Amino acid sequence: MANKIKSEKLNKIQSIRGMHDILPDQSPLWQFFEATVKKLLQGYAYNEIRMPVLESTDLFCRSIGEVTDIVEKEMYTFEDRNGDSLTLRPEGTASCVRSGVQHGLFHNQQQRLWYMGPMFRHERPQKGRYRQFHQVGIETFGIASADIDAELILMSARLWKLLGLKDIRLELNTLGTAESRNAYRQVLVDYLNQHKDILDEDSLRRLESNPLRVLDSKNPKMQSMIEAAPSLLDYLDEESKTHFEQLKAILDKAGIEYNINTRLVRGLDYYCKTVFEWVTDALGAQGTICAGGRYDTLVQQLGGRATPAAGFAMGVERILSLLEDAGMQVDNTPDVFIVLQGDQAQLQGLSIVESLRDQLPDVRIQANCGGGSFKNQIKKADKSGASIALILGDEELQNKSITIKLLREKAEQKVVAQSELATTINTLL
Repeated sequence: MANKIKSEKLNKIQSIRGMHDILPDQSPLWQFFEATVKKLLQGYAYNEIRMPVLESTDLFCRSIGEVTDIVEKEMYTFEDRNGDSLTLRPEGTASCVRSGVQHGLFHNQQQRLWYMGPMFRHERPQKGRYRQFHQVGIETFGIASADIDAELILMSARLWKLLGLKDIRLELNTLGTAESRNAYRQVLVDYLNQHKDILDEDSLRRLESNPLRVLDSKNPKMQSMIEAAPSLLDYLDEESKTHFEQLKAILDKAGIEYNINTRLVRGLDYYCKTVFEWVTDALGAQGTICAGGRYDTLVQQLGGRATPAAGFAMGVERILSLLEDAGMQVDNTPDVFIVLQGDQAQLQGLSIVESLRDQLPDVRIQANCGGGSFKNQIKKADKSGASIALILGDEELQNKSITIKLLREKAEQKVVAQSELATTINTLL
């Protein structure tokens, strides 16, 4: 009885809420996106870095900020068997900086890095917002000028073109230096204190600890008050103003349209100067598909030498959702299906197929395994979606030939020598 109950419980195990399987019919679109991104980044001479998904909890408390939603509400944090507090990474920049400091990647060097992988946040799952989600992150170090900010934006704009995505707009802002933000902070706090009666619970909590985050609130009851708040642009230092003007000039010259959004502050404490988001109206509430900016103090904050830095991250699931909505499909069916009929064909067939793969490395070839009658194998070939069936039986083996059957058009079967097979398939495909 106990075994029966245990078996029933095992049968009911499902994936964790907000953490999804990527099924075989979905993975081709992921592979297309990943390949497009990798090719793009190779073209910009960026190098891949891979970091662990588990980090010390202190890394994210020190970098993201202890009074952010991510640290306060969303991180997957636990103690391991040694009593150390560990966290599944909620974002990639802190891990990338930690790795760079640890391995000496930043001292007297410029780095252009990228990574791709899962991140984890305990949020309320909805379309475009999951508890395990995937990001592509791009990080640059050692370049203080506005041209690298512009390169990041131009790179992301090029990706939208490569993917065929439209109606994505760029929101742009500057947060200035820490000094200019501090000057603005008190002005903002004084203003928000005058409107305490309409601040929601989160905004009241942030009022003293992180008042700029109040500007990022989506509470509709607060929007008119937020719109009337003093603008950080009026409190910028000359260095930040010059940096922002240079960035805009490069974008204007490159023909990149943007909207100056003075309420764009980003949700992480480490940002300074440039911040930007690529947004769309096609995904409802989760309209940001790519976001980033400059974080010149983060390397020093995490134990390294003062190092200018800028980067961005894009949400893979959100971008794939846009591609799906646009009707994009990636064909991942085999081009050729091999029918093996007879004992000798089963014995020798896979060796012949391997030779064919050597000659046609870009052709998807599926060989029948598991036996079956000729009729059933032809049915499997048709069901596979392949356009060509190759039939290898005892007669073909004896004659060193193979029979070609076109599955998607009416044509007579033809027999060709095995030595001519690769050339014939190339011609047919």
